[in-house]
Amino acid sequence: MTTVPSRPERGHGEPGGSGTFTASMFAGSMMMLSGPLSILMGASGIAQDTLFAASRYSYRFDLTAWGWIHLVIGVALVIAALGVLTDQGWGRGAGIGVAAVSLITQFMFVPYYPLWAIPVMTIDLLILFALTRGRLS
Repeated sequence: MTTVPSRPERGHGEPGGSGTFTASMFAGSMMMLSGPLSILMGASGIAQDTLFAASRYSYRFDLTAWGWIHLVIGVALVIAALGVLTDQGWGRGAGIGVAAVSLITQFMFVPYYPLWAIPVMTIDLLILFALTRGRLS
């Protein structure tokens, strides 16, 4: 008697199989890009308090504070990326949360350095799209 598996096995080259670049792998890869970029931005803000300038801005913080914010978010992105890439249960939720926080902080940072913040915001949006559209199980 032959039994039919409830879920087909996935092999090389099949959607979601080990030979395919999945949405989660894309999101993890993008977080491994966005995280170090945020860490570098944070290090720049901490080391050189006069590196960026913005006048009369609602979300104006001391640039050293912005540096620490970016540094912490960057480290959190790298940790969440490792969780997503190793398929940990907490990885997807952590990735969504950290990418959303990163997106918001990058938006708040636009007046200081728009040529940096806008591309990183785009990466964060791609991360959110990839993590929220993939499989939930």
